Amino acid sequence: MQRIRAERSRRRAVLGVLGGLAIVAGLALASTRADARAAGGNPTFAKDVAPIFQAKCQECHRVGSMAPMSLTTFEEVRPWVRAIKERVSAHQMPPWHIDRNVGVQKFKNDMSLSDDQIDTIVRWIDSGAPMGDPKDMPAPRQWPSDNEWQATKLLGAPDLVITSAPYTMIAHHQDAWFRPVNEIPITEPRWVRAVEMRPSAAPGRRIIHHAVAYLEQDDKDPLAFPPGSANAGGERRSMLMEWAIGKQYDMYRPNTGKLLLPGAKIWWDEHIHAVGEEITTSLQLGIWFYPKGQEPKYRTYLTAFSALKNGRAGIDLPPNTLVENEGFTVLKQAARLENFQPHMHLRGKAMELEAILPDGTNQIVARVSNFNFNWMTNYIFDDDAAPVFPKGTIIHATAWHDNTRANKNNPDPDQWVGYGDRTVDEMAHEWVNVTYISDEDYADWAAKHKPVRSTQTPQ
Repeated sequence: MQRIRAERSRRRAVLGVLGGLAIVAGLALASTRADARAAGGNPTFAKDVAPIFQAKCQECHRVGSMAPMSLTTFEEVRPWVRAIKERVSAHQMPPWHIDRNVGVQKFKNDMSLSDDQIDTIVRWIDSGAPMGDPKDMPAPRQWPSDNEWQATKLLGAPDLVITSAPYTMIAHHQDAWFRPVNEIPITEPRWVRAVEMRPSAAPGRRIIHHAVAYLEQDDKDPLAFPPGSANAGGERRSMLMEWAIGKQYDMYRPNTGKLLLPGAKIWWDEHIHAVGEEITTSLQLGIWFYPKGQEPKYRTYLTAFSALKNGRAGIDLPPNTLVENEGFTVLKQAARLENFQPHMHLRGKAMELEAILPDGTNQIVARVSNFNFNWMTNYIFDDDAAPVFPKGTIIHATAWHDNTRANKNNPDPDQWVGYGDRTVDEMAHEWVNVTYISDEDYADWAAKHKPVRSTQTPQ
C-alpha cells in the first residue's frame, strides 16, 4: 500500500508533466524545421504533400466519407491550408493521441504523422502552398466502396453478416440508445478469427457515435465474463466488439480467436446522436470463422478495465475541477494485452494503462495524454510489441477528467458531472483484448524477452 500511495502521488503530477512534455516536443519540432529550412528547397503539393495526405488523411477526408471536407486534390486542399497547419502542428490530426514518451510505441494501425511529415506540410504552407508540377502527382488512391468490408483484402468476404434492426434519428433530438437483439444462426460451436463492425451505409457514421456488440451465450468458461461484463435478465454478456469512428476490424493472431456457441445472441448497444438531418441506419457485424474442426490454442476476451475503484459511483466531478480516478484488476492467468482503447466523454483529458507485476515492479503499457471524445481511437500493438504479463499482475487503469473552462470541449464547467451513458455524463474504462496463456507459455515468452521496466521498483 505504501508503494501504491507513492504511485498515486507520482500520477497526480502527470497532468503537469504532460504540459511540460508538450513544450519540449514543440521545441524539438521547431529545431527540426530550422534544420530542414537550412537545407534549402520548398515542398510542393504534387511531389511532397499529396503522398502524405494519401497515406494518412484521405481514408476519412474524401468524398462520401465521414470527414467534413475532402483532401484528395489540390483544389480541395487549398482553402483549408491554415486549418491544416494548426491541426497537424498541434498533433490533433490525424487523430492519434498516444503519448510518444512512455509505453508501447509500435502499432499495427499507426496513423500518426512523423515529425518529418509535419515539417513538410508546415513548410509547404509557409512557402505559399504551391501546387508544383502536376506530373509529380501520385496516382489517385483506390478506396473500397461503402458496401465493401475492410478486412476483405486479407480474408475475403465474411462468412456471416448480422444486421441490426434499423433506427431513424430525426434532425434535432437528444442522444438516444438503441438496443436490439439478433440471434446468431449457428448450430455448432464456431471459432472466430476476425470481426468487423460498421454502419450499414456511410450516412450512419454521422449519427452513431459508438456501438458495442455484446455476446450473450451459455458459456461455462470462468474467464468468459471478465470485469466490464453486463447482466441481461439472468444472462451474462461479454463484449464481442466495440465500434467508433476510426475503428477498423479485429483480426486475431494466428492460433487465437473467440468462441461462439449455439444459441448465442448479439445484443447491440448503439449510442446515437442528432446531426441536423434525419438519417436512418443499422449496424452490421461481419464474422470470419476458422474452418470447421479447427480449434485455436488461445481464446481472447474483450475486457473493459475500469478506472473507477468504487464502480459507477467513482465518477464525481465537481464544477471547475481536475479529477483523477483509478481502478485495479488482477489477471487470473498469464496474459498478453493486444491493444489499448481509452473511453471517456467530453471531460476526458488523459488515460493510462499500467501493469504492476507480482515482483513489485511496474510498467506503463500506454498513455493517451490529450484524449478527444470525437475520436475513439484503438491502438493495436504490433505482434512483437504486445506486452505479456504473468498471473497475478495488477492492471492499473488511471483516468483524468477536466471539468474546467480550460477544457474547450466542456459544455458547462459549472455543472456537476457523474457516471452515465449520455455524452454530457462521464465514463472511464479502457477496452483491451486480453489473450490468456498458460504459465508455461509465459515462461517460454519470458525466456526470450527481457521485459523493460519503465518505472523504478519500490523502495
